[in-house]
Amino acid sequence: MKRPGNVIINSPFVVPKRHWQQQNDGTLALIEGRRPASYEIYDVRNNTRRVEVLEQVNEIRNRVDAWRADDYPGVTTITRQLLEHWRDQTAGVRTNSFYYCQLEAVETQIWWVEATASYRQGVFLQGDGGPFERVCNKMATGSGKTAVMAKLITWQVLNAVTYPSKVLFNTRRRY
Repeated sequence: MKRPGNVIINSPFVVPKRHWQQQNDGTLALIEGRRPASYEIYDVRNNTRRVEVLEQVNEIRNRVDAWRADDYPGVTTITRQLLEHWRDQTAGVRTNSFYYCQLEAVETQIWWVEATASYRQGVFLQGDGGPFERVCNKMATGSGKTAVMAKLITWQVLNAVTYPSKVLFNTRRRY
C-alpha cells in the first residue's frame, strides 16, 4: 500500500472535514466529509476484508448534529450553560481546548437524556433488561475518555442539585 506524505489531515478541535479511504487496489484516497462510523473485518484465510457500516451510529451522529444546530432544544438551563462553557473558544477561558470527539461524546449522552422526543424518534438502543440504562461512547486511546467522564459527572451532579425533583437526574430507587 502506498503511504501518503502526511496522514494527519484534520484538526482534533473541529469536526473532521476529510478522511482517508482505502481503495480496492490498496491505495489510499483522500475523501471529503467525515468518515462514516464503521469497522473492518479481515479474513486472513482468504486474504480479504470487508467494511461493516454502523448505520445506527451514523444516524445518531446526524440527529445530534441537527440538535446542536437547533441550539439544543429541551436542555435545562444548567446544561445549556455547561455546553456553552465547554464550547467557548475565547482566549483565557481555558489553557487547552477540548477535542471535538470529547464534546461530541458529551453532547451525545446529553442528547439521549435531554433532547426533545422528536430528535430521538425511531432510535432504539437494545438494553440488557437491568434497572440501569447503559449507553456508551467508543473513543480511541488518548482521546480523552477521562475528560468526557468528568464532564458527564459535572453535568449530572449540577442538574441533580439544581433540579432535585427531576427524575432524569435523581433516581431514588431501592434495590
